[in-house]
Amino acid sequence: MEPHWDDMKVFLAVAREESLSGAGRILKLDPATVGRRIARLESALSAPLFVKSPQGYALTSAGERLLTHGEQAEDAMRAAAEDISGSADTLSGQIRIGAPDGCANYLLPQVCSQICDENPDLDIQILALPRMINLSRREADMAVTVSAPTAGQLLVQKITDYKLHLVGTRRYLRRHDEILKVEDLKSHRMIGYIPDMIFDQELDYLKDIGVPRVSLSSNSVSVQLRHATNGAGICMAHDFTLPYNPRLRKILTDVVSLTRSFYLVRHQGDQKSDRLNRFAHALNEGLRDEVARLEGLS
Repeated sequence: MEPHWDDMKVFLAVAREESLSGAGRILKLDPATVGRRIARLESALSAPLFVKSPQGYALTSAGERLLTHGEQAEDAMRAAAEDISGSADTLSGQIRIGAPDGCANYLLPQVCSQICDENPDLDIQILALPRMINLSRREADMAVTVSAPTAGQLLVQKITDYKLHLVGTRRYLRRHDEILKVEDLKSHRMIGYIPDMIFDQELDYLKDIGVPRVSLSSNSVSVQLRHATNGAGICMAHDFTLPYNPRLRKILTDVVSLTRSFYLVRHQGDQKSDRLNRFAHALNEGLRDEVARLEGLS
């Protein structure tokens, strides 16, 4: 019995979601139907593809090998569809971008709006998550990250550097002890990330400057900045967020100035897609220009 391509799509969904119900939600099928389609594919290939574990459905060695071929076939189908439809002057369809909170809130809205203005048939989705975006599960078509991944079959391109500084409101600074050196921060309320929810060491800003305690914390940059804007304490802020938070002023700029980088991460197979290549180029250029513009205003 020959395997069905439709069953391969079901297999890819289960492999990425690691559950029948998760795959069913994506495919709009009930879990029982998903299970039957997997059983049919296993029968056609005469090999078990999954093992049920406490964490969900785990790939067998045969399943791992099939995943590689399935993703290659998926990429080829996508490239073929683009080739047959032809390369238009404008982009269309749906593209989803995963990004950390700061980038998703303060950079991507302007950049994506401009790209949509130039490509009215394009739909862009921004997935803002306080964790790494899982491209292997196709959570997004591409992701902006703060460190370059070293594992997986991925395309990684540096977008730009960005700066961060300590900030507080003038009112807060007038009402509390003067801050002349890093050691003075010990007598101030510090605002930052929840320590055990820092998903990338590049985000552990306060540890880098020796701050031992964070009194007000959140996994969201926007919440941290709201605390600081309300005069609740001192936090580390991206320079590109400061034009949107004019009540905040930089402090200790001659002592504390951090530089981090954004990277654009994509599926390796997508390098054959003219559509995604063109979008990635526009996104890269747009983010680089927007960081430069906002940092120039901060």
